[in-house]
Amino acid sequence: MSAAQLYTKYTRVWIPDPDEVWRSAEIIKDYKEGDKSLHLKFEDETLYEYPIDLQGNELPFLRNPDILVGENDLTALSYLHEPAVLHNLKVRFLESNHIYTYCGIVLVAINPYEQLPIYEQDVIYAYSGQNMGDMDPHIFAVAEEAYKQMARDEKNQSIIVSGESGAGKTVSAKYAMRFFATVGGSASETNIEAKVLASSPIMEAIGNAKTTRNDNSSRFGKYIQIGFDKRYHIIGANMRTYLLEKSRVVFQAEDERNYHIFYQLCASASLPEFKELGLTCAEDFFYTSQGGDTSIEGVDDADDFEKTRHAFTLLGVKESHQTTIFRIIAAILHLGNLEIQGERDGDACSVSSEDEHLNNFCGLLGVEHSQMQHWLCHRKLITTAETYVKNMSVQQVVNARNALAKHIYAQLFNWIVQHINKALHTTVKQHSFIGVLDIYGFETFEVNSFEQFCINYANEKLQQQFNSHVFKLEQEEYMKEGIPWTLIDFYDNQPCIDLIEAKLGILDLLDEECKVPKGTDQNWAQKLYDRHASSQHFQKPRMSNTSFIVLHFADKVEYQSEGFLEKNRDTVYEEQINILKASKYQMVADLFQDEKDAAPTTSVGKGTSKISVRSARPVIKAANKEHKKTVGHQFRNSLHLLMETLNATTPHYVRCIKPNDEKLPFKFDPKRAVQQLRACGVLETIRISAAGFPSRWSYHDFFNRYRVLMKKRDLSKNDKKQICQTLLEDLIKDPDKFQFGRTKIFFRAGQVAYLEKLRADKFRAATIMIQKTVRGWLQRVKYKRLRRAAIVVQRYTRGHLARRLAEHLRRTRAAIVFQKQYRMLRILRAFQRVRNATVTIQAFARGMFVRRIYRKILAEHKAIILQKYARGWLARTRFRRVRGATIVLQCYYRRMKARQELKALKIEARSAQHLKKLNIGMENKVVQLQRKIDEQNKEYKLLNEQLSTLASAHSSEVEKLKKELVQYQQGHRGDGNQLVSLQEEMEHLRLELEKALGERKVVEDSYVKEKDLLRKRISDLEEENALLKQEKEELNSRILCQSQDEFARNTVEENIQMKKELEEERSRYQNLVKEYSRLEQRYDNLRDEMTIIKQAPGHRRNPSNQSSLESDSNYPSISTSEIGDTEDVIQQVEEVGMEKAAMDMTLFLKLQKRVRELEQERKKLQTHLEKKEQESKKSQVIETKTEVTSDHEDFAYNSLKRQELESENKKLKNELNELRKAIADRATQNNSSNDIQDGYNLLLNQLKSANEELEVRKEEVLILRTQIMKAAQQKETGKNMENITTDASWPNSDKHIDQEDAIEAYQGMCETNRLLEAQLQDQRREHEEEVEALKNEVDAMKEELEKQQQAFLQTLQLSPEAQVEFGLQQEITRLTNENLDLKEVLEKLEKNEKKLKKQLKIYMKKVQDFEASQATVPAERRQHERNMQVAVQRKEKDFQGMLEYYKEDEPLLIRNLITDLKPQTVSATVPCLPAYILYMCIRHADYINDDQKVHSLLTSTINGIKKVLKKHNDDFQMTSFWLANTCRLLHCLKQYSGDAGFMTQNTPKQNEHCLKNFDLTEYRQVLSHLSIQIYQQLIKIAEGILQPMIVSAVLENESIQGLSGVKPMGYRNRSSSMADGDSSYSLDAIIRQLNMFHSVMCDQGLDPEIVQQVFKQLFYMINAVALNNLLLRKDVCSWSTGMQLRFNISQLEEWLRGKNLQQSGAAQMLEPLIQAAQLLQLKKKTSEDAEAICSLCTSLTTQQIVKILNLYTPVNEFEERVTVAFIRDIQTHLQERNDPPQLLLDFKHMFPVLFPFNPSSITMDSIHLPASLHLEFLNKV
Repeated sequence: MSAAQLYTKYTRVWIPDPDEVWRSAEIIKDYKEGDKSLHLKFEDETLYEYPIDLQGNELPFLRNPDILVGENDLTALSYLHEPAVLHNLKVRFLESNHIYTYCGIVLVAINPYEQLPIYEQDVIYAYSGQNMGDMDPHIFAVAEEAYKQMARDEKNQSIIVSGESGAGKTVSAKYAMRFFATVGGSASETNIEAKVLASSPIMEAIGNAKTTRNDNSSRFGKYIQIGFDKRYHIIGANMRTYLLEKSRVVFQAEDERNYHIFYQLCASASLPEFKELGLTCAEDFFYTSQGGDTSIEGVDDADDFEKTRHAFTLLGVKESHQTTIFRIIAAILHLGNLEIQGERDGDACSVSSEDEHLNNFCGLLGVEHSQMQHWLCHRKLITTAETYVKNMSVQQVVNARNALAKHIYAQLFNWIVQHINKALHTTVKQHSFIGVLDIYGFETFEVNSFEQFCINYANEKLQQQFNSHVFKLEQEEYMKEGIPWTLIDFYDNQPCIDLIEAKLGILDLLDEECKVPKGTDQNWAQKLYDRHASSQHFQKPRMSNTSFIVLHFADKVEYQSEGFLEKNRDTVYEEQINILKASKYQMVADLFQDEKDAAPTTSVGKGTSKISVRSARPVIKAANKEHKKTVGHQFRNSLHLLMETLNATTPHYVRCIKPNDEKLPFKFDPKRAVQQLRACGVLETIRISAAGFPSRWSYHDFFNRYRVLMKKRDLSKNDKKQICQTLLEDLIKDPDKFQFGRTKIFFRAGQVAYLEKLRADKFRAATIMIQKTVRGWLQRVKYKRLRRAAIVVQRYTRGHLARRLAEHLRRTRAAIVFQKQYRMLRILRAFQRVRNATVTIQAFARGMFVRRIYRKILAEHKAIILQKYARGWLARTRFRRVRGATIVLQCYYRRMKARQELKALKIEARSAQHLKKLNIGMENKVVQLQRKIDEQNKEYKLLNEQLSTLASAHSSEVEKLKKELVQYQQGHRGDGNQLVSLQEEMEHLRLELEKALGERKVVEDSYVKEKDLLRKRISDLEEENALLKQEKEELNSRILCQSQDEFARNTVEENIQMKKELEEERSRYQNLVKEYSRLEQRYDNLRDEMTIIKQAPGHRRNPSNQSSLESDSNYPSISTSEIGDTEDVIQQVEEVGMEKAAMDMTLFLKLQKRVRELEQERKKLQTHLEKKEQESKKSQVIETKTEVTSDHEDFAYNSLKRQELESENKKLKNELNELRKAIADRATQNNSSNDIQDGYNLLLNQLKSANEELEVRKEEVLILRTQIMKAAQQKETGKNMENITTDASWPNSDKHIDQEDAIEAYQGMCETNRLLEAQLQDQRREHEEEVEALKNEVDAMKEELEKQQQAFLQTLQLSPEAQVEFGLQQEITRLTNENLDLKEVLEKLEKNEKKLKKQLKIYMKKVQDFEASQATVPAERRQHERNMQVAVQRKEKDFQGMLEYYKEDEPLLIRNLITDLKPQTVSATVPCLPAYILYMCIRHADYINDDQKVHSLLTSTINGIKKVLKKHNDDFQMTSFWLANTCRLLHCLKQYSGDAGFMTQNTPKQNEHCLKNFDLTEYRQVLSHLSIQIYQQLIKIAEGILQPMIVSAVLENESIQGLSGVKPMGYRNRSSSMADGDSSYSLDAIIRQLNMFHSVMCDQGLDPEIVQQVFKQLFYMINAVALNNLLLRKDVCSWSTGMQLRFNISQLEEWLRGKNLQQSGAAQMLEPLIQAAQLLQLKKKTSEDAEAICSLCTSLTTQQIVKILNLYTPVNEFEERVTVAFIRDIQTHLQERNDPPQLLLDFKHMFPVLFPFNPSSITMDSIHLPASLHLEFLNKV
């Protein structure tokens, strides 16, 4: 194509600009050959004429179409040049905030100067296992590419990270190592990956410093080799360092700092352990204060120092070594503060011996003070004849001091690196490694010295290696596609490298000048001028004789020769080193031992099997062996070794770019960026790509993109390759502009842009045609609409005028009528007004006269009434005064008489005769009690006589019983009688059952009657509610809406909260189970490894994806087992082994059950104790009142009672012993029988009852005697207090008995009062309890009444129909509750019936046992065996659902039924047949009450299932099969456990199959845990099958053909990690796989609820993987992808509906993906669009929405990009959301599984055992 075709109107170009480097402009006039200028218009509408050099014909660079702007890969750009690269990086960095971009094989990383959320653990997992071209550019993608190529090609890899200071090299290398540590975690527990990451804080502390460009700049290069074993787990690491900037130890420029470790140590100097270092703040030391500010904003040096110490500890550096390291660093600081005092002549100087810093330096390093003081200011000169000691000048001493400080720090740096390598070293053989090279980029400053020269020399070598690698990859690609290879002229920097390192090059001349005794920098510079003046890469500055210029690949750099020789020599005086060698600290002395043989780099890690890497001390012939190697020589050797290592590996390149020098986030400086792009080789990559065929398209993608340019007859062909060839030959005439490969089409630069222009023109022409047609149609529609509207308007206007005239006529006629009527009305009203006034005046006048007469008569009447009442009041007052006086006189007289009578009564009461009358009743009571005692004694004697007579009749009774026993043995009449009694009992039970049924019928009849009555009441209520509805309809509707909304909202929130809490609890529980199974698997793996190591030496691979289900022991539930029990079991397993622990499971379960019982008893006792305490608190008040009086009384009572009881007990014991002895003698003389024993027991019982009655009587007598004693004591104590004499009080005092009787009577009354008081208190307490219970009932009734009132109010607010429904619901609820109560009663009756049946069976069994025990004759035994055989045959016909097996057949049962069983074997039988068979075996063991057999069978079953699942850990069918069987066995154990909660759906037949003897709750818990583990394995297998298919099928597959327009692809799609074959999947493949999963689970009888949970989990994983991929891929974020995605999701939803899985929640799992698809399709321009997006995308987080909008890419140029302002608007709308911070979904998240109880309708006796199972040894019972 000619320039005239390309440079046409509207074409955009790039113009050089001094500020922006490149500026975009648009051509406003077509260019023609020979034009001297181009007419352009800038984006700000300014015009510009760009001059064109006609000789060179250099036209401006063309700009790429907008559709290509923002590409992930720079090589995908059609026009490959510097402005296109710069603009693409700028757009991605500023508009989309993407810091990573591919440039072929190079990853360009721009430092954002801000922490971005793109390095979390979930992002690592998202990139792990993905091809490099499938995801957005990322450092993790490069790391994954290296890891994958290492595993696939078994070749070592290298990641080369370069860039200038502050570009982010160290951070990028750190993230790459974090990726390897996460993906390739160590197989052992050594945590080597943690140690690799822990080395970073140490190396940053001792090797990083603040510079003007970076606050944490690495001042050394490092190459870290991470070693992997055969399974590609990290086993170790090794680090090599290059060119530490030692000069920084003694000198820092303005605004720079020394190494971080110095400031960290000074910040922590106040710690107690660092007091002896003698440190203060960093400003006090010369070596740390030269740069000015000693702090960094936002950095805490003390905190960083703690991290450094922690890292030292983690890497195994001893505390003593750490202390020595800090002593050495402190000593360097003190060395810099030495005061050097010059002498007068200036040739000599000295250091004071009192210098504090010298003392600290010598003390910290443990060297001799005097020698160090001397040799710091002197040096030794050795000649052939003798040795001289020479003084040094002040400047020489300062240089020597600085050289010593640099040397000490460099040696310490190397020692620390060596120890880090020791900590990271491993003895395991290394299979391969990945190296991460973090090395300085190209540097150029105002003043460039020896360090910059070495850095740029290293970058020259790396650039040469990079160029050759890129060139080689291009050549391989062309040869693979079969395209003719022509040599591309690319820049070769070998001449520049030769200038530096060749013989007599710059380094050689520098080393030679260093050997000259008086060599100077000026002499060396002059030699360079003389030797290399003719070189094209060397120049001499015009204005300087001490500088030289080297033309590097990136730029030309001017170096100042001053200081080159000194830095190259790195001279340290031997005397000072010898003093340090003699240090008393071993570590200090070791630092300087054999330093001549030491190398600046560490050795290569051992075990590198794939490449041969030479030692870090290469044997290079030196010119003079007596001189130590110079720094330049050492650096050259280490660089050669590095290049050999890199050349032996597959390199991957990361180029870090610094966007601005101010360290501002997301600010892009084009000048600085272009400078670094030129320096790091990115533009060279672009140039090499542009020289060949940079644009590559597959035939399929090219066909889909440019099919619009093809002709219809070409599209009918089937061969897409031939169609593409025909199209290109027609469109592009120059055949050199493209080439056809085997699978791709290769284009020269600019050809894709030309094709895009043709495609856009075709679309533009089609658009114009569509617009023309649509506009014409719209105009015609508009005209027709206007014409119809005009006709309608005319019609309506005419009608309006006619109606207006008729209206006028009507109104005129009406006005006349109004006037007539109005005039008549006005006259009528005037007449009525006059008449009314006259009548009113007359009425008022007549009324006035009448009222006057009435008032006069009323006044006369009131006067008469007043006179009457006054006269009556006066008469009554006089009468009351007379009556009062009379009453007073009567009162005084009566009081006098009463006092006289009272005095006489008191005198009579004090007399003795009165007291005697009172005592008569008490004396009678005492006499009666004494009579009763005499009668009891007589009865006791009579009983003794009866006992003797019974004993005499004993012998006759014995003989009679013997005869009856003989008769009983002859016939079995007794047995028959028992059977008859049992039958009678059964009849009685049957009658009771019929009676219960009759009662039930009565209850049902009453229920029906009540139901009819209620229906009548409901109909009445309906009529009343219909009347109420009309009155309160509006108010009801408003209240109803409010109440419903609030109630619904509250209910929904409570349900959501409860569900959330339940899910979290279940998730935590199942995570514990999962962690438990993982630890169990870990234990098994370790045990297997130990056995393998013991059996045979050598390494055996252990697959990482082994199942965690196998276990040789049966662990109980974590939630139900106590901690102590678990510890015991663990200890038991450790001591005895897993098999022994499995055998002791029963003991463990019993102990666990006993612990729970004791816990329940403890709780009951606790509650009982609390009740007692409350009662004691209540009774304390009463006890304190009666305490004083009762103690004394109790003591008297107890003493008397004890004496009486002792005497009575002795008598009774003697009599009882004699009686027993007599009866025992008689019993031994005769044969014992049951009747004799019964008689004996009867006598004893009579004796016991008599004794009890005697005790009661004695108690009464004791109480009376105690009262008498108390009365006597009170009489003695009260004699002194009596005021009246005994003679006056008691006339008959000579009779002592009368006084005692009186006292006794008084005490009896007191005792009676006390008893009555106690009874009253008891009654009061009972009354209070009853009142409290009644209060509770009243409260309950009130609550119920309030509920009913609320319900009634709600009913009134409802409509009549709703009221009827509500009333019915209330009535149904009430009746349901009544039915439930009746059911409970019925269930209790049924339970009683079952108990009675069980007792009947037990009696039957006892009868049978008794019959068997009576059989003694062998013939009878044989007959019994024959009868039993007949019984077995009869039971075989009536199968009871139990299977019997012998104990020794148990392993065979497990093998045939579990271990060797294939699911296909039982596919044609009942689902879950093995579970039913196992339960029938368990049931038989329960039936015979064999707990050992039950325990053994269940343990073997569980272990067998675990072994099968571990063996088939990737077989979905097998895992699903055993999940179904495990769940079914769990359901059977619940269904037949006898628990009423699980038996509600059982049939009577199934209830007969319940377990009788054992409670297997603990085993149910273990089976539940096993089910969870199997479910998790099933999900893992299904996810492993589906995950590789998801991205290709859901996001990439074209379900709607031709919808998506393919964009140009770059080098990233040629990633070497991609498989050669086509691994794409369609959505049909996923649906087929889901169908397979569904059919397998359904065929094997898995519960529908579990199937739903499985698909919910799988659809969550589909959503998470697809959405994560969408969020990390720019190429799929387009409108067409959104359409395809929505269609694919609808297909999945249709599949769910077809399988009846809508209720599973799987469709809801796809909601985020649906919203992402809708977001891609929505309009994204205005603020209304932003609001619509925010309201729609509720399931997406703010970060996800913004990320998708940033990634959104138009498919063609007609679609606009999402503006930055729109994204900011979205972020403003979403500020109120509290979204989680993570960007990606956790696709490994697993929902907690729930196993709902699902009883089976199959009965055990209906199950048939197929012969294919080989279970002939099982016997049906």
